[in-house]
Amino acid sequence: MSTTLITRVGTTKDQLGESPVWDERRQRLFWIDALAGLIRARDPVTGAAEQFGVPAPIGSLALRDDGGAVLALRHGFARYDFDTHVLTEDPSIGLEHPKVRLNDGKADPYGRFVAGTMHGDRTPDEAPQGGLYRLDATGAVELLETDLAVSNGPCFSPDGQTFYLADSARRIIWAYDYSQNDPLANKRVFVDTEALQSGCDGATVDSQGYLWSVLVRIGKVARFAPDGTIARIIDMPIRHPTSVTFGGADLDILYVTSISRSHALRDDHPDAGGLFAVEGLGVRGLPAHRFASD
Repeated sequence: MSTTLITRVGTTKDQLGESPVWDERRQRLFWIDALAGLIRARDPVTGAAEQFGVPAPIGSLALRDDGGAVLALRHGFARYDFDTHVLTEDPSIGLEHPKVRLNDGKADPYGRFVAGTMHGDRTPDEAPQGGLYRLDATGAVELLETDLAVSNGPCFSPDGQTFYLADSARRIIWAYDYSQNDPLANKRVFVDTEALQSGCDGATVDSQGYLWSVLVRIGKVARFAPDGTIARIIDMPIRHPTSVTFGGADLDILYVTSISRSHALRDDHPDAGGLFAVEGLGVRGLPAHRFASD
């Protein structure tokens, strides 16, 4: 096995770094500071960087097929144009609960955007509100799943037929059968991370079909085999990593975002909130799906 090297990329410091996605067309990494309402972009080769302000909090983003991005904002979706800096709102999810907001999301293999909610400050006897929503190019919003406390890490198997979704509060990653037109089906437990003493946060799937997920409370990234067994654990240099994606010219660099200060977690390490690159893993990722044009 090759030697793994973890380095900090640049000097940005996010309150709540999330939702990294690699732009293969322009060889740039995009990610967000969810609480600051920032979309960040960086060319890892030249170091050229940009940032774009959007309404906070922002839960996640996916790149659009026609350029720009689709965003999960507090209670609805929006599209952002990186050239004009214009934000165009899409329909709300129809839930204006003050403690519920959209959280992690990704584009699916068919050009839709799938994003779930998190229900903050929930009392033990309070049922989770919100769920998992899917936005298509026409602006239509479909409810796919309910009873999610803190949804995170949506991602797809290489063939697109399996959908993974974590509920961080319950410390479970679920797997579902996924297709273009049918509802989610055959829900089953993929991984229970209670024994690891952390819920899972952001996730991605590599070209071999293994799922990489952040163990946000214990400063680690785990690689799970398609049968749910642990294949590898990577110790990160900061306490609270948040999400992962593969990037670079060969899609062989794992980029990891992190927290310096969120509503629930804090890390005083000088590199907390930074962006990190993990090299030498010996595996490659998959090109990110894009949100379809109108």
